Amino acid sequence: MPHHTRRTPVLFIGGLGHSGTTLIEQLIGQLPKAVPLGEVARLWDHDGREGETCACGASFGACEFWQRIGAAAFDGWERLDRDRIRQLRAGVDRTRHIPALAGRHLKGAMRDAVAEYSSYYQRLYAAAAADSRAELVIDSSKHPSLAYCLRWCEDIDLRVLHVVRDPRGVAHSWGKDVAGHGMGANDHWERRCSPARAAMLWNAQNAAFDVLRRRGTVPVMRVHYEELFDTPRDVIADIVQWAQLPFTPNQLRFIGDTHADLGPSHCVAGDPMRFAVGNVALEPEPWEEELSPSRRRLVSTMSAPLLRRYGYGRQKTQPAQPKQPLAIEPRRADHDVVEPLSVRDD
Repeated sequence: MPHHTRRTPVLFIGGLGHSGTTLIEQLIGQLPKAVPLGEVARLWDHDGREGETCACGASFGACEFWQRIGAAAFDGWERLDRDRIRQLRAGVDRTRHIPALAGRHLKGAMRDAVAEYSSYYQRLYAAAAADSRAELVIDSSKHPSLAYCLRWCEDIDLRVLHVVRDPRGVAHSWGKDVAGHGMGANDHWERRCSPARAAMLWNAQNAAFDVLRRRGTVPVMRVHYEELFDTPRDVIADIVQWAQLPFTPNQLRFIGDTHADLGPSHCVAGDPMRFAVGNVALEPEPWEEELSPSRRRLVSTMSAPLLRRYGYGRQKTQPAQPKQPLAIEPRRADHDVVEPLSVRDD
């Protein structure tokens, strides 16, 4: 029987946590034809009945948007078998499965599990796009293994935005106590992460996205966290053009050189920055003066190959790029890739 289902356009924002993915999602999500959903992967860890908070301020169970999505995608959240999804996730959506997921073919049980697992995402994406009349669904779930799973779903028109931040800045950010990524605004606190572990994760996550780009089965664009604060409007314009989302330059007027005017969204999980509304400062988190020399040396040594590959010098982050008008051709995604480093399971 012919396949008639319309493919759902999805922008998957990937990268290691504390790299600016939530901010980028919020900025793109302000455009009329985009619908930002937050970290969809975390939806399966909650039953939606107790105190979780949507970025709009309503509890998940009281948010009309998410209740419509649940009804359209699954005949109601109460009918969704989250245990089954978590079981599938354990079997396919892990770093250790990336070599198999990156191949040209999936076989047997892995193929069937990936198809079933990705179908839950596809149904949710399609429901959100239809409900919002959106031409681009944004999922900032971050993890490369999920991107590898989604690439196998024929009903998802997938594009992957790979966000990279200087690993020393990431290590500094991971070393602080910050509000967690659960569905509530203050439901728990994230565990601190040592500089060595942050560097290891930075290598593994970014190398995995580089390999995904080299496979060529889905479009992958890389953007640097630091670039976003040099020329925020131009960076977002380039991303949106690359993602093939229709927009006009006037629709990006909410982004200034140092601030952005953000409206509410329905991002369901992720960094607490998803709750930010109104005039929000666009400034990078400082780390140069606060990260000790010994930790800086450790992270620099452990991440040296990719550090150089991504253009980060020893003393400063990615150099500022000259501002350019929005009328120029969109920046092409760079195509330099590296082999994956030794990767441990997440």
